[in-house]
Amino acid sequence: MKNGSSSRLWLVVLSLALALAVLSGCSKKPPVVTETAPVEQAPVERIAPAPKPEPVQPKGPDYENLEPSKYGIEDVFFGYDKYELDDAQMAILNKNARILKDAGVTVVVSGHCDERGTIEYNLALGEKRAKVVTGYLASLGVPAGKVKVTSYGESRPFNAGHTEADWAQNRRAHFERP
Repeated sequence: MKNGSSSRLWLVVLSLALALAVLSGCSKKPPVVTETAPVEQAPVERIAPAPKPEPVQPKGPDYENLEPSKYGIEDVFFGYDKYELDDAQMAILNKNARILKDAGVTVVVSGHCDERGTIEYNLALGEKRAKVVTGYLASLGVPAGKVKVTSYGESRPFNAGHTEADWAQNRRAHFERP
């Protein structure tokens, strides 16, 4: 058994020698220390907050707060005891329709008469005048909900005189704010 134990001993010694050789070859290397260069930081530029935008000013007139005559709406005038539209009145209403569609405001068309005739008759005639105007405006594309109708008959004359020229100014369809 001497031979067997000596080979075992030899094998153990050889294994230890090999282990020592391997371990000594893997010695720890000192850590590599590298210096990092200092980082140059650019100066921080402070950005001022953006100025607040100016409120947008509406283009054109303040339709909601002006009387329609102030932004180009014209009254139409009628002959004695008439409520039909002629070419001149339709030309005025064509222009009024363009303005009203752009403005998008609600207006009242009030029918007026001269002082001749009864109160009831003049109220009915004033209403017919206002309705024919609103009907024509609607045919030109003005939304019906944007035009109201009323009649004052002879109660709100434009001109208080008692001549034919005065009465002609009172026979009208007038545009006003509601």
